Amino acid sequence: MAEYLFTYGTLQPGHAPAMIAAAAARLRPIGQGKVHGTLYDFGLYPGVILDAASGRTIFGTVYELPDDAIVLRQLDDYEECYPDAPELSQYLRVLHPVTLANEETLDCWIYVYNRDVRLARIVESGRWEQRTKKAE
Repeated sequence: MAEYLFTYGTLQPGHAPAMIAAAAARLRPIGQGKVHGTLYDFGLYPGVILDAASGRTIFGTVYELPDDAIVLRQLDDYEECYPDAPELSQYLRVLHPVTLANEETLDCWIYVYNRDVRLARIVESGRWEQRTKKAE
């Protein structure tokens, strides 16, 4: 059975840094999606906190993961997600429904920020690409 990944930041198309580019290239784009929550700006990368009651929407890309567990492990390493040690993880990988452009939902893995967000700026647009374009 296929697994899916919702990305909203540095794993978005064309934004993957060299250290994860090979793994990102193996992801098959499905289309655009959105979730409810807050997108935070940590400078070089974003983070999300999922929250249906937040009134905010986070926009991103849905990918189908290849049938190769190594790719997901590489993504976990890049995101500093340690499934066996969540207390040490910068991000937690959680399965969450994502609304696709056609309004259907698809359960996707999402990397959720696992640290303090109080000093981070909120990206009100919910779109990391817009934040990075403004900064250039």
